[in-house]
Amino acid sequence: MPETQTPQSSIHDRVRLIRGEFLEIPDLHLTREQVETLWGLDTLTSEALLEALVDAGFLRRTHAGSYRRAEGRR
Repeated sequence: MPETQTPQSSIHDRVRLIRGEFLEIPDLHLTREQVETLWGLDTLTSEALLEALVDAGFLRRTHAGSYRRAEGRR
């Protein structure tokens, strides 16, 4: 029987995916709109995921409005 995916597990999977991309490409910087396009997210979801990663200290938002990995994070 296939495992069903709950909304919570889907969010965790997307956070892991986004973190993985920023870890794999250290100088990556993306706007919210680019994040939405790249991972097929709606605005509400992308904002929530990006803010969660900022709050966790993994990402930071630049003055230009893009997101990039916070300094010193691995």
